[in-house]
Amino acid sequence: MANTTSKLLTLAEVLEELGGVAVSTFYDWRAKGKAPRCVKLPNGDLRFRRADLDRWIESRAEKKAA
Repeated sequence: MANTTSKLLTLAEVLEELGGVAVSTFYDWRAKGKAPRCVKLPNGDLRFRRADLDRWIESRAEKKAA
């Protein structure tokens, strides 16, 4: 059984998990360097490691005011 932290997610799975973000919005984030880290396959498709996506989401959490 594969470790869940090493599972590669498709772009469609990531967009769905992010609440239905549009593909165009994702590629805008990517162009600006604000998208989650990804793996580009030889055919040009993108894949995302579960752990990288989780870290990216956590890094966007608002910080509590002191």
